[in-house]
Parts: sequence; C-alpha cells; structure tokens
Amino acid sequence: MSDIEAIQTRILSEIEAAADTAAVEALRIAALGKAGSITAMLKTLGGMSPEERQVQGPAIHGLRERVTAALAARKAVLDAAALDARLAAEAIDMTLPADPGPRGSVHPVSQVMDELAEIFADMGFAVATGPEIEDDWRNFTALNIPETHPARAMHDTFYFPDRDEEGRAMLLRTHTSPVQIRTMMSQEPPIRIIAPGRVYRSDSDATHTPMFHQVEGLVIDRGIHMGHLKWTLETFLKAYFERDDIVLRLRPSYFPFTEPSAEVDVGYKQEKGRRIVGGNGDDEGHAWMELLGSGMVNRRVIANCGLDPDIWQGFAFGVGVDRLAMLKYGMDDLRAFFDGDLRWLAHYGFGALSVPTLSGGVSGGGVSA
Repeated sequence: MSDIEAIQTRILSEIEAAADTAAVEALRIAALGKAGSITAMLKTLGGMSPEERQVQGPAIHGLRERVTAALAARKAVLDAAALDARLAAEAIDMTLPADPGPRGSVHPVSQVMDELAEIFADMGFAVATGPEIEDDWRNFTALNIPETHPARAMHDTFYFPDRDEEGRAMLLRTHTSPVQIRTMMSQEPPIRIIAPGRVYRSDSDATHTPMFHQVEGLVIDRGIHMGHLKWTLETFLKAYFERDDIVLRLRPSYFPFTEPSAEVDVGYKQEKGRRIVGGNGDDEGHAWMELLGSGMVNRRVIANCGLDPDIWQGFAFGVGVDRLAMLKYGMDDLRAFFDGDLRWLAHYGFGALSVPTLSGGVSGGGVSA
C-alpha cells in the first residue's frame, strides 16, 4: 500500500506542476496509456491470489480514478487560463466593416405585386384579398358561368371531396374573381379594388403552371363605361412598363361575367430575341400581342351580388402577374418561377430593401425602406 501511496503522491504532484495541456496529455499517457505505470499495475492483478486481489484491487482502481480526476481538473484549469489570455490579447476593431453575410432577394412575382399595388393605389384602388379555397357558387355561378362551362370540368379545376354547410362543391379558386363577388356582397358602392393572389388550374407547360398568380381589377359606380376601362388600362400599363408609347387594341370577345367583353392587345417588337412592349402593333417591325381580358361587368353578376344593375355599372379586367413579370424582365419560361433555383433568383431577384415608388420608378429602383 505504501508503494501505491508513493506513486499517487508523485503523479499528482507532476500533474499539479504541469505547465500546459501538452504536459497533462503526456502525464496521462505515462500513467494510463497502454504502457502506463498504472495500467501495468492493473495487469498484475491477474497473477495475484484472490486474497491479494481483494486487498490490492480496490487500492489500484482508486489510484486510477484519482489520477483521472486530477488530469481532468488540471486540463480544465489550463484551458480556462489559455482562453483568458487569448481574450486579453485579442481586440475587436469596431471601425472595420461587418461581414456582408447572406443576402436575400425579393422574388419577381412579389416585386410585381408591390409594383401593381403602388400603381393602382395612385389611381384610387384598394387591395382586396380572399380565400384560395372557394365554393363553386362564388367561383362560377355568381359570375354567370353556366353549369356546362368547360372551366367547371374536373380536368380543368381542382375540386375537394368535401362540401360546405350548404352542400356546395369546394375547390381551389381558378381566378381571383371570387374576391370581386365577396367585395360587392359586403361593401356598398362605389368600389375600386384590385385582387391579386394565387390561383389554380390543371395546366402545365412552358407558359402555364398548375398554380400561378393573377391580378384582377373591379370598378363599380354610377355612369361607368368602356372609356373608363380603356383609360385605366392605358394608365396602368404605361406606369408598369415605364413607357409612354404603350398602344392598346381592344378586340371584341366573350366572357360570361362581362358584357361587352374585350381582349386587350399591346403593341410590341422583338429585340435580341426578347419581346419589348411598346409602340403601335401595326407599325413596321411591330406586332400585336394579347395581354389581358376585360369588359363591362355583366348585369347578372351585379344582380347576383344584391346590387341594382340599373343604378350601378362597372368594369373588370384580369391579367397574369407572372406573365407581366416575364414581359418586363425578360424571362422566357414560366416554370422557372417555381423551381426554387437560387441562381435564377440571384439573376432576376430584387434587393430586399428596394421599395417600388412611382416617383423613383417601379422596376426596383425605388427608395430603400
């Protein structure tokens, strides 16, 4: 036992005198390593008699535990001292620029949504929203869309198996027109709103996706006519494309929810493989491109919302937000909007603090918030 006590005294003294963590590690190997002194003592237990092992075993194991604890304690003290010395020697230069870190980008769809809100707010329009899960009455019936209309077919519309409390079929809205219905039923005219948001149709190719973004406009007031519609669209498109040479062509068309209805074409030309909106489509080097649908709100739709069509008239229009972004910023495949490719967003995205303003330009050149 005296030998074990002498060994313990020596090893603990050496540990206490260790100047750094390297010295502590060397002492650990010398005592507890494969060829260490304490390890050798443990190995001798196998050759002892049971009586000797009963006496020597606890003493040797106790020695190992005390040495292990002393090594850990000394290492902790030395580590703390090293950290204190490092902190005392280091200093932070507060005049140095901070690391830029990762930078976020605003998706082009979000950017265009902000641009549209800015433009139409200047024209006296409010932004209205509604649920993306709708009933077929607000999505179809109230909009004068007959039961036999192709848009109601299962292959065009995403239906839910459940129905609402009134037994009406539920679906993912196919346009933001239900927001117009909800607004006319809950708000007294006059009404000026735009309804941006996500819509869903069973369609997918280079220019279509099952989910896309749409903005619709609605005006309900007394004495509204097609001239008001044309002026509104011209003012909107000139501000959005930031050009004064926007020329519109209205072609007679048919939509169940408007009468009369018009497809709206804009003049454009090709430059380096890209469509540039502007100019008269009948001029040399130019052509016409269909951009959006519009018309005077059908009397039946106004009546379905509880308003008197002999008193109130209005116009409505709708256009794809994704398509507006593609035309203005030179994108050629709608599917890339939803791929989640950060390289695409780095190329087409907008600064997170860039806020569109009419005075500063709506194409990302506004003031920072």
